[in-house]
Order: sequence, then structure tokens, then C-alpha cells
Amino acid sequence: MSEKNGAAPEKPDVEALRAEIKQTRTELGETVQALAAKADVKARAKEQVEHAKDRVRAQAAEATGRVREAALQAGGRVRSAADSAASSSDTEVDVAGRRMPVALLVAGAAAIVGIILLVRGSRR
Repeated sequence: MSEKNGAAPEKPDVEALRAEIKQTRTELGETVQALAAKADVKARAKEQVEHAKDRVRAQAAEATGRVREAALQAGGRVRSAADSAASSSDTEVDVAGRRMPVALLVAGAAAIVGIILLVRGSRR
């Protein structure tokens, strides 16, 4: 009997109870899955490693593109310098007492500039 009015308490509907139990089971299952995922340190560590690998790959690709672009620009500048040097009337230069073709000197300078750019780009 009810404490207030003396009437018998209503019996809950069987279908409503079953629906409530089903909802509680669903929520409990989701909670257990969330706790299991949080407790799985190995899987979480692997996931973080994969994210780090992806970031490093993207940064490496970006750096490679920048180095290639810089090398292409340097190569263009060296070619234009070599063309202008080759078109000049004086095609040999006195270096350390030896006569050397200007084109050879320009090619050597271009090689040195290219190597410096590649080494500098790989350090970044």
C-alpha cells in the first residue's frame, strides 16, 4: 500500500521494463567498450606512432619539394650565367697561373652550389 493515500502502488508495465533494461544494457555495453579502449595502452601507442609517421612523411615530402625547387632555380641561374659567360669574347681565364675555360669554371661553381643546396635542404 502507498504511504500517502493508502492505495496499492501501480505495477510497472512489462514492456516498459523490458525497454528500460534493453536501454541500460546498451549504455553499459558502450561504457565497457570505452573503458576497454582507454585501457588498451598498446593500441593507443600504435595509433600515436602511426599519426607521428604520417606527419613526418608529410614534412619530408614538403622539404623535398622545397629542395627540388631551390635546386631548379639555382640550376636556371647557373645556366644563364654559363650562357652569358660562353657568349662573351674572352673564353679563358687565368686561374692560379693556368688558363681555364670559363664554361668549366661556371660548371664547377654550379656543381658546388647544387651540392650546398642539397646538403642544406637535407638538414632541415
